[in-house]
Amino acid sequence: MTGGLFIALEGGDGAGKSTHAELLASWLEGLGHAVVRTLEPGGTALGRHIRQILLDPASGDIAPRAEALLYAADKAHHVHSLIRPALARGAIVVSDRYVDSMVAYQGAGRVLDPAEVARVAWWGVEDLRPDLTLLLDVEVTAGLGEIDEPDRLEQAGHDFHERVRQFYLALAAAQPDRYAVIDSRQPKETVAAAIRAAVEPLL
Repeated sequence: MTGGLFIALEGGDGAGKSTHAELLASWLEGLGHAVVRTLEPGGTALGRHIRQILLDPASGDIAPRAEALLYAADKAHHVHSLIRPALARGAIVVSDRYVDSMVAYQGAGRVLDPAEVARVAWWGVEDLRPDLTLLLDVEVTAGLGEIDEPDRLEQAGHDFHERVRQFYLALAAAQPDRYAVIDSRQPKETVAAAIRAAVEPLL
């Protein structure tokens, strides 16, 4: 059990997660809540080193299982050193990506067994689940078209990203009480309003 509230934003590349994580955090702060906004990978000092390895095109090909384990290491340290302490203080944690990203990208995207990837990921984070996952959905071509300088993962190709998108949608369909699926191609303020409407009942 935690004393705070844990909200994760998920979705494909170019869906606007970073923008809407910032807007959500600002809205919550305006309501008087203590908010910790973070991201994966890279929400800690260690995580920033791992992020550099994972996303730098100069890293080249990384074995899919090694890639998954690097993401799991980032998440395990992130939860231990930042997320759990923030929740224990009663803060609202807003994270740009969490475990679902690893299962979608390294499981479905890299064509590993998603159940095995999920087992590693949830073990790493000691089964800490978000109170709400906001899935910002965008068609692959539209999302990737928003990116000027694609990183190593964003360069993985249309089929990779389509597998990721469809896996996200399947996750949300299977657990509708845990997810709010939002069409991120709508105007920014429309998306932000939908996010606030999904979060407000939890406050």
